[in-house]
Amino acid sequence: MTHIKICGITSLNNALAAIEAGADYLGFNFYPPSPRSILPEACAQITSVLRREHPQVQLVGVFVNMPVEQVKVILASCSLHLAQLHGDETPEITAAFGEQAFKAIRLTTDLTTDAEAEKRMMDFELYSQLRNGHSPALLVDAAVKGAYGGTGVTADWSAAAELAKRHSLLLAGGLTAENVGAALRQVRPWGVDTASGVESGPGKKDAVKMKTFVAEVRKFDGGR
Repeated sequence: MTHIKICGITSLNNALAAIEAGADYLGFNFYPPSPRSILPEACAQITSVLRREHPQVQLVGVFVNMPVEQVKVILASCSLHLAQLHGDETPEITAAFGEQAFKAIRLTTDLTTDAEAEKRMMDFELYSQLRNGHSPALLVDAAVKGAYGGTGVTADWSAAAELAKRHSLLLAGGLTAENVGAALRQVRPWGVDTASGVESGPGKKDAVKMKTFVAEVRKFDGGR
């Protein structure tokens, strides 16, 4: 079964609606410029309920270039299972979290030299190896200048499909109920991640859109 992550949860009602829709993972964004950002105190109130009533759901904190110790404090205070490192973190920074973090990669097709492309691929391999076989190994998002996710722009599915052959890949980037089936058929990822694609407005999750999104993913699962 394809794993489903709904990201940018900002309220308990959002969280419960996402779980009712069928989400396996919930993401909480701690990047202040994002319209989906949440304060640690507010997140902790939500996760205390989720840990008690829905212990099967994995809770993920999304961080962008935040100091390692600060991330660890938030992981602990909010009772989060995983850290999604969505900035420019190196493999060494990722390694500082052991098996509790996975790296988001913003794929771009504008690599100008073979050496640059080879270095990028080596970084991908390092990020994945740090997970020691635990899923997800990597998250693939779209590359948008000056943005760290949540843009509604689709990722490079062809490049993602190559990575998905070797790694447990969580595909993000502009996924909606309308295009997730095509994305799954082309990329065949370990899981999919959506934020803006299931919203009625920035940071406002739509229960119907979440249910429809999940239904499309399960339709693909049932047809395999």
